[in-house]
Amino acid sequence: MNTTFERDLESKGFIDTPIDPTIDIVTEIQRLKKEKNAVILAHYYQEPEIQDIADYIGDSLGLSQQAALTDADVIVFAGVHFMAETAKILSPSKKVLLPDLKAGCSLSDSCPPHLFAKFKKQYPDHLVITYVNCTAELKALSDIVCTSSNAVQIVQSLPSNQKIIFGPDKNLGEYVKKKTGRDMVLWNGACMVHEIFSQDKIIDLRKQFPDAKFIAHPECEDHILNQADYIGSTSGMLKYTIENSAQQFIVATESGILHQMQKASPMKTFIPAPPNNTCACNDCPHMKLNTLEKLYNCLYFELPEVTLTEGIVERARQPIERMLEISARFGL
Repeated sequence: MNTTFERDLESKGFIDTPIDPTIDIVTEIQRLKKEKNAVILAHYYQEPEIQDIADYIGDSLGLSQQAALTDADVIVFAGVHFMAETAKILSPSKKVLLPDLKAGCSLSDSCPPHLFAKFKKQYPDHLVITYVNCTAELKALSDIVCTSSNAVQIVQSLPSNQKIIFGPDKNLGEYVKKKTGRDMVLWNGACMVHEIFSQDKIIDLRKQFPDAKFIAHPECEDHILNQADYIGSTSGMLKYTIENSAQQFIVATESGILHQMQKASPMKTFIPAPPNNTCACNDCPHMKLNTLEKLYNCLYFELPEVTLTEGIVERARQPIERMLEISARFGL
């Protein structure tokens, strides 16, 4: 990829060139995937048509682990930037592509690594646990990485006198503090998607659907979690809706997950929890930057590519491996 045109495409941060309107874009994506020995990963929050074309659908860390097990040469991550970075950390020899480099993350952006490094120095005797939804640089500053599904257990696995810094999500941190009783120092970061739910609107919605189960992601604020019948990761919420006998669910997380919930339980009703604005549902604008057209161009040009220095990859992999070791030891 050395032409001036292709370098210009890369400099724009994403591939958004016109596509021949006569082609079948899904068929062409499948063709390019085979031609380039590529695997397509789609987060639960992607648009349905992207989820439907993906080889694997799931949470960010699980997708990266799945990709590492394949013999693919190219990983296309339909998600946001930190997710593609995680894939690169776990598969450093593979080419990792992101359909739109502008697909960032409000939570990840809320914790600039250089500021977190200064914050960390204030607590030299504290162990640093970071939620996987953060940059590779932040992971490299961490001792252990956690997910929303194992954060409580990771903290519980540590000695009770171990001092802890938890970041970047303050809401997940508060949830973990409440569940474990540990007094952790929290970084003041949050996800814009999970902080916008309206308590009053949810109360009204529950009156309209009195038999519905209200389920929420632990990135939500405490006053939302206090109402929930179930609190869990995106995968955990999906599993709950499959296994629970209820026929209606009010879902407090990014609305993209409703596609998989509906596919898994077509006879059940799924209602997106209302945000505190005029929108009918709660979408992540960063996730929605990815489109089928950008996915096609991404595969065709093999751009934009997500790259990391060898040093960052090595330092960021260590806290992920420590999480996996703890998980294996305690059967998490």
